[in-house]
Amino acid sequence: MPRRCSFKLELDFPQPLAGVDEAGCAPLAGPVVAAACILDRSRFPRGIDDSKNLPIEKRESIYARLVKVSAWGVGVASVEEIDQINIYWARMLAMTRAVEALGLEPAWVLVDGNACPKWQRPSKAIVDGDAKCRSIAAASIIAKVTRDRIMANYAREYPGYGWETNRGYGTPEHWRALHALGPTPLHRRSFPKVRAVIEKDLQPGLVFEIVEGESSESHPPQLESQQAVETQHLVAEERPVA
Repeated sequence: MPRRCSFKLELDFPQPLAGVDEAGCAPLAGPVVAAACILDRSRFPRGIDDSKNLPIEKRESIYARLVKVSAWGVGVASVEEIDQINIYWARMLAMTRAVEALGLEPAWVLVDGNACPKWQRPSKAIVDGDAKCRSIAAASIIAKVTRDRIMANYAREYPGYGWETNRGYGTPEHWRALHALGPTPLHRRSFPKVRAVIEKDLQPGLVFEIVEGESSESHPPQLESQQAVETQHLVAEERPVA
C-alpha cells in the first residue's frame, strides 16, 4: 500500500513550517501533550508516519532521531487544566505551548484536526493531518512518545492501574482498578464516567465504553498560555498533590 504521509501538502506554504499534533485527549487519566516539529527536508528520519500506525519500537527509534535533526517543542496541559477548561480547550492550550516552546517563530503552522488554536500566527487545520502531512506526523510521534513516558513514570507512582501499558485509556484493566482502588489525583474528574465512579453512581457489572469527545464543551479557557510554557528539551508539569 503506498505511503500517504509526505511533504506534498506542505509545499505550498512558506518555511519554516511547523507541524503540530497532540496525544492524550481520550484517556481517563494524565495530561494532554502536544508537540510542534519543524523538519529539515534535507535530512529527516525515514519512516515518519502517524504515530498510531507505528509499532512502539519503530516509534521510539524515529523519535530518537527526530529530536536530533529537527526543531521541536512540547507543551503540556495538566489534569487540573483539563478539568477547569475541558479537554478541547486543554488540547488547544497544549498546542499553543508546544509552538511557543520551539524557540523560533514558524512562518506557518499546520495543525492536525479541524480547528487551530486562537493565535495570531498563520495556520491551517488538516483533518487526519498526521496520516497525510509528514511534519504533523513527526509532531504526533514526539507527542505520543513523550506522553507514553510520562504515564509510565506515573505508573510507578500509582501502581495497579496499568498505565505503563494502557497509558491511562479506559481499558477493562483500568476500569477494574478505578473501581477497586478509587481515583488518583491524575484522573480527569470532569469526565462524566470518572465522576460517576467517584460519586459511586455506577452499578456493578456495567459495561463501559469510551465516547470520543467526552467532556469537550467549547467554552473559552480562562488561562494564559504563558503560565506553563514548555522548553524545547524539557517536558515537565507540576505534579498534583495526592
